Amino acid sequence: MNIGIVVALIALIGFAAVATVLIGLSKQNVEGNPDYDKKIGKNTLRLTLIYAVATIAAVLAFIWWYVG
Repeated sequence: MNIGIVVALIALIGFAAVATVLIGLSKQNVEGNPDYDKKIGKNTLRLTLIYAVATIAAVLAFIWWYVG
């Protein structure tokens, strides 16, 4: 696997994380669903865990590829 592909994937994960947070905190999103404010902590925690697991998996895959 080319290092450029790995860097592109890491950049894509970072962009997706930032975009998700910005969309989740947008005024339009909160106004469209009044219950969202009540669940924002759980939603943020769940998304953070998903991105953390994906990032760790990507880093481990990169290390495995680099060493192997």
